[in-house]
Amino acid sequence: MRSWRRRCRAWLLALHQWLGLSLGLLFCLLGLTGSLLVFYVEGDRLLNLELVVVPPSCQSPAGTPCQPQSLDRIYALLEAAHPGRSGGWRLELPMDPGQPLTARYYQPEEKAGLGFAPLLVTVDPYRLQITSQRFWGDFAATWLYDLHFTLLLDRSGRTLLGAASLLLLLLLGLGVYLWWPSPRRLGAALRPGAGRSSQRRIYDWHVLGGIYGLPLLLLLTLSGAMLEQPAWFKPVLALFSPVDALPAPAAESGAILIAPQQALEIARQHLPGGEVRWLETPPAGGGNYRLRIYQPGDPSRRFPHTLMWIDAASGEVLALRRPEQGSAADSLFNWLHPLHNGEAFGLPGRLLTALAGLLPLLLFYTGLRRWRQKVAARAARP
Repeated sequence: MRSWRRRCRAWLLALHQWLGLSLGLLFCLLGLTGSLLVFYVEGDRLLNLELVVVPPSCQSPAGTPCQPQSLDRIYALLEAAHPGRSGGWRLELPMDPGQPLTARYYQPEEKAGLGFAPLLVTVDPYRLQITSQRFWGDFAATWLYDLHFTLLLDRSGRTLLGAASLLLLLLLGLGVYLWWPSPRRLGAALRPGAGRSSQRRIYDWHVLGGIYGLPLLLLLTLSGAMLEQPAWFKPVLALFSPVDALPAPAAESGAILIAPQQALEIARQHLPGGEVRWLETPPAGGGNYRLRIYQPGDPSRRFPHTLMWIDAASGEVLALRRPEQGSAADSLFNWLHPLHNGEAFGLPGRLLTALAGLLPLLLFYTGLRRWRQKVAARAARP
């Protein structure tokens, strides 16, 4: 029995070793790009100063600051600049006065055939000026996002990274199993030893970096796998909780009689405590306005999960989907992205996530050093 256990441990150690050597560089790439992407919106504005909005100084005698232009005028500016784009626009409202309004056109002819490559147009909402027009993937921030999310391979890259994420979970699990000491030695195993050899220090850095960083590494790797390939996980979750339990209302063609600003005001009246973050206009053939609204308690302010549909012909609120109305599985998927980028816990969570992205580099470097030490030791044996 003891001999069998030794052989089994040797097999698992070899599997852990070769998984680490084969996937280590990919793990480092995902970690480093993920660290940068935690602040990719701020980084994009830092690299492209034309995206920074300076509100005009037009304080009234009552002390009221300047207000941005109405969505109707902004939408008219977009239509005038892009008269051939008959689909709907998705407008992201600024979260602070220094941000532009960003409009996304999701199916541009110039990027036909790609899974995700919208046209992004930024507008200074005070001066009513278009400040940039770019396609997703053609500038640094979104190129880095695609590298992290698809390895620049579009749909096939997502499949590859979904499978690699599952193997990385196996790699982490094997590392914990191989390290796990007896209860009597647990306290000592969690402390680095003073005055040890360089070989032992490398081992301590590798093991303790993995053990203390394990909660974050597991969270980021598992949430990344589920974001890459949600269809792989939904059938399993559906065994315990309904998935996508609240369907969206069907869009009907017809006259568009409600302007974007009016749709915005309808949403604000219907949910006076909410903050409209996104407004999606119907296509030229008619349909519904779709709005994303942030409410206190939502894990993501930028991509909130309260959804409202407004009939573009009548202004009637067709449906209102609140996060608390969804199933447990729906709530889990709502939390995935804000957990993955740290947004769910504010600035401290984002900083911690950015630091966690450096852990794969530490583990790969120390693991590689440890492997080379073992190879050298075996070669030196008579």
